[in-house]
Amino acid sequence: MIRKALNIVLITGAITTLVACNTMRGAGEDVQSAANAVDNKT
Repeated sequence: MIRKALNIVLITGAITTLVACNTMRGAGEDVQSAANAVDNKT
């Protein structure tokens, strides 16, 4: 029973980490795009 609960926690943590990584990558691309737009205007 404990092993099953531990597996669920580990899988949930792995999924959360992957989703957060993807979100942070998207946020980084948005910031980079905004910075490039400012550079192009100046």
